[in-house]
Amino acid sequence: MHKKQNVLFLCNNNGGRSQMAEGLLRHISGDRFESLSAGLEPDNQVHHFAILVMQEIGIDISSQKPKAVDIYLGKTMIHDLMILCDKTQSTCPNVWPGTPFQKRYYWPVNDPEIVSGTAEEKLDAFRKVRDELKEKIVSWLNEDVESLVTS
Repeated sequence: MHKKQNVLFLCNNNGGRSQMAEGLLRHISGDRFESLSAGLEPDNQVHHFAILVMQEIGIDISSQKPKAVDIYLGKTMIHDLMILCDKTQSTCPNVWPGTPFQKRYYWPVNDPEIVSGTAEEKLDAFRKVRDELKEKIVSWLNEDVESLVTS
């Protein structure tokens, strides 16, 4: 039996971006990968707008919980590490004891949680991040394609 590769999406709070990315990869790739997410300073819960915009595309992340990166450090083999924000990129450990990951990716994505405005403007910020993450994940899954051309 072939063991799934672990893919970890990492951001500072693990309340929005990385939670959406975890749900997207799980949905898009089926059981091809073990989709994980964590944060350096995890929130208490997944942001309700992240849950809403994922439901809009038929993905339920309402049962996901923010997790500290410590639960994986030195305990879980990480094959691919996707870093989603500047703060995490500068503070993420380069070496994980006992778990050398194969590839490390830096996918900076704006934090939709810091957008101010009406509820609709905030939802639009989460939608934009969701769609950007989906594009990055699809492109990564199709690594044979050099890059996706967006018009």
